Amino acid sequence: MTTLTRLLSPYWLWALLALPGLGFTNMLVASSDPRIAHELLHPTGEFAARFMIIAMMATPLALLLRGWRGPRWLVKNRRYFGVAAFLYAAAHTALYLVDEGSVAKVLAELPHLYVWTGWLAFLILVPLAITSTDGWVRRLGARWKMLQRTTYAAAVLTLLHWAALHEWGGIAPALVHFGPLAALEAYRIWYWQLRPTIQTS
Repeated sequence: MTTLTRLLSPYWLWALLALPGLGFTNMLVASSDPRIAHELLHPTGEFAARFMIIAMMATPLALLLRGWRGPRWLVKNRRYFGVAAFLYAAAHTALYLVDEGSVAKVLAELPHLYVWTGWLAFLILVPLAITSTDGWVRRLGARWKMLQRTTYAAAVLTLLHWAALHEWGGIAPALVHFGPLAALEAYRIWYWQLRPTIQTS
């Protein structure tokens, strides 16, 4: 096994993806601040969004940079980023419930756009994470790819969830994060849908 192969192995990748979580766990355990759960809400949510974006960027990047090793490696390992996104989203959700402190408070906030969009995005990620194993991929066959397409709905809901925070005060960082993904997806649509029409006209 070459040094490069070892460095790019799933074990090293999982260690890298876990680093922010280890830092958050240490902060949660070591802090005496009663608002520590609230303080960790944003960073856990941001990492969930970032890893989801990276996973979704894999295919359009491979299309844009055909022949490059990096995008091919990302396509091969995008499921790891997707599972990491779910785990950080689960931590984000758990911290939110702890911060709210009661079911009544959670239900009272549910009608707000920035709340229900987050819940829907998380619920979409649950079956995606459960079916991320090779066994489930084989079992579902073509249906697995259809299920994976619901990631786009989760991404849109996550964008709205982030942007609507603090009376739409989160719109700038949300657009900064999701802008590259939107540009790559636009290129993907152009390449497969619009480019052939232009070439044949």
